[in-house]
Amino acid sequence: MKMRLGVIAFFFLLLLALPSSALADGIIIPEPPICVDRPCPPPPPPPCPNPPFCPPRPPMAQLDIRYHKVRVTIQDQLAITHVDQIFYNPNEWQVEGTYIFPIPVDATVSSFTLWVDGKPVEGKVLNAEEARQTYEEIVRKSNDPALLEYADRGAVQARIFPIPPQGERRIELEYVQALTAENGLVRYVYPLSTEKFSRSLLEQVSISVDVRSTGTPIRAAYSPSHNVSVSRDGDFHVNIGYEAQNVRPDTDFVLYYSLGESEAFHLFTYRDPSDPSDPDGFFLILLAPRAEATSQTLPKDVIVVLDHSGSMEGEKFQQAQEALRYILRHLNPEDRFNIIAFSTGVESYASNLRQASEAEEAIAWVEGLSAQGSTDINRALLEAASIAGRERPTYLIFLTDGLPTEGVTDSQAILDNFASAAPDNLRLFAFGVGYDVDTFLLDSLAQNHHGSSTYVLPEERLDEKLSAFYARINAPVLVNLELDFGDLRTYDVYPQPLPDLFAGSQIVVVGRYRDGSTTTVTLRGEVNSQTRVFRFPEQTFAQGWTGTDEAALIPRLWATRKIGHLLNQIRLHGPDQETVDQIVRLSVRYGIVTPYTSYLVTEEVPLSAAEQERVARQQFQQLQATLPFAPAYGQEAVEKAAAQGGMAEAQSAAPPSGEAVEKVRVVGSHTYIFQEGVWVDTGFDPDVMSTVKVAFLSDEYFALAKSNPDLAAAFALGQRVIALADGVPYEVVAAGTTVEPLNIPPTPTPTLRSSPPTKPALPPNTSSTTPQPVPGTAPCASGALPLAFFILVIPILLYFRMKII
Repeated sequence: MKMRLGVIAFFFLLLLALPSSALADGIIIPEPPICVDRPCPPPPPPPCPNPPFCPPRPPMAQLDIRYHKVRVTIQDQLAITHVDQIFYNPNEWQVEGTYIFPIPVDATVSSFTLWVDGKPVEGKVLNAEEARQTYEEIVRKSNDPALLEYADRGAVQARIFPIPPQGERRIELEYVQALTAENGLVRYVYPLSTEKFSRSLLEQVSISVDVRSTGTPIRAAYSPSHNVSVSRDGDFHVNIGYEAQNVRPDTDFVLYYSLGESEAFHLFTYRDPSDPSDPDGFFLILLAPRAEATSQTLPKDVIVVLDHSGSMEGEKFQQAQEALRYILRHLNPEDRFNIIAFSTGVESYASNLRQASEAEEAIAWVEGLSAQGSTDINRALLEAASIAGRERPTYLIFLTDGLPTEGVTDSQAILDNFASAAPDNLRLFAFGVGYDVDTFLLDSLAQNHHGSSTYVLPEERLDEKLSAFYARINAPVLVNLELDFGDLRTYDVYPQPLPDLFAGSQIVVVGRYRDGSTTTVTLRGEVNSQTRVFRFPEQTFAQGWTGTDEAALIPRLWATRKIGHLLNQIRLHGPDQETVDQIVRLSVRYGIVTPYTSYLVTEEVPLSAAEQERVARQQFQQLQATLPFAPAYGQEAVEKAAAQGGMAEAQSAAPPSGEAVEKVRVVGSHTYIFQEGVWVDTGFDPDVMSTVKVAFLSDEYFALAKSNPDLAAAFALGQRVIALADGVPYEVVAAGTTVEPLNIPPTPTPTLRSSPPTKPALPPNTSSTTPQPVPGTAPCASGALPLAFFILVIPILLYFRMKII
């Protein structure tokens, strides 16, 4: 009897030890795929023999995502999101699994509907606590922490049909949620970051948002997470679009839009005083003109200075003529204009500014021009300055494709001459076509006269860029803007000076502040030479920690703009040690690759303050030796000017790209560098900080992730991480390592983020696929009976043999 019980116990323990295909909240734990009559998949990688130097783990899902299309309609704050994806199985075996769709943080979801290849599929909505248990169970069984990023979110889960080898599944998902407005600002979030689980880059990603409002005008529309296009159709309808190819998104898509009748002023702050290296706060202000201002645009003067030298001949000049036709036909009735064409000499459409009613006559004159001769830039600019009025906003559009070759050819002399002649109300916008343009001249002209410079590369269309630019500046409503923050101490505010405010557009201002307080922010501007003052009282710049998940994006946007500004200063005015020091520190802290910090992707990153100072000194010495001899024209100069100008005017912080994708990760306001097998927070200084160690997959590990969403998102990077939280550097070490006990703060009570669906939940797709075996078949075996046969069947036979005895 004892022997019989022993065998039964042994058999029971063996069953517990086997990989299980049991369900846990509907999520199926990964099993080896079946490979009868087909090649077996490669075995999982063995444990890393040298942990400090292990490469990042491959993504959890072993599927490719061909495309990801999202169509959102928002009518009076009720959002319907439709998701369309195609998943491709590149493996030699079929994949079956459960898909998880994290519910956006703070979203209240009313219903989900899911179709797989056009057929409805049942699913289940999980609240935040249920979803957390599911995520943690997958993490424990897969040894992959990737899903920890969503530990504070609810989820929807659904089983999908098996995907055959080299097969596809089209998944369409639709859900409805009510959006809330806070101080007239509405927030919409789509969980796009789940696509980082795709095995390869996504061929296409697109998000289209159609926003409509009944009775209340839509003011600003802005995404802090992605570079979007905004198209307006009146005061109550806005379209927002984002598209990208061959990318692996790692950031949720966030959109804000404001509603109301008064001037739009929306303040976001982010502050983490627990970071001893940088306790000051960050702010972002979104400005937009009030609705009635769009019908009271200011009369303006437009002067186009057009290069028609011989080098413009052909397609470039035809595109320039097309762009001029667009500008002239879109002048407002009270606008004035003139056109100055230059080559060896200068010829003007008229001797002075003309009324917009003469647009068609001017178009006929432009069509009669041809490209020939040399390039006298100095004379053309002085002619434009001589006819510019002083009483209206004046926009000079300067278009050239070459270097000055006639008359005054020294760039500094041209700048000085134009500065002496141009009135203060003139804004100059330069367009450089091709690679043979003087970037120093164009950028300096734009910077000195409150404008911007745009470079049209050979593969780009000049008419499209110029027409889009003019559509944006067509209707000025407030000029010569200034912001006053009262007693609040602010610094490093960008852009500086502030640009003019145009109908249908907005200005995004970012900066730093020291001691938080509640203050009145005053905006001053001019309308028809009359000063207008707008006061926004009780604006709170937080003193303690503050910030939503989206506000955590502000520091990197601010750093992007500051680095762009500093790089432009070096390029135009030469380097100094302090400026190079700032670029190196910001580049390391925020993971922004610059011409002087390529080591972010090619060398070991200098994390300590002392090492960063050494690198900055070395870079300054190299700049001193090479910069004076670097030409201001040519492909390298133009591409550098375009890139640095784009950084200085960035509307959102671009994610790491190119080689940096594999070494740099951005998690909230923190940046991580992959170094010697460890994802390291760039705020960590190994010279002055000692880490608190926590074992991977230990109870303390999950408790920390549960107590701090920032740590959970950091831990999701991989099995080896050094992450800062509340000034403490936590180091995740190998599972099973003996570490000191941790004092973990209590976990906040979870908030339910989804309500039960009003009809059977037909859940979503996820970026995370958990591969599954095909039911009814055995795991892979190399020509012999599966090991499970011996483990399971033989003990059973022994049991019955003993029973017979």
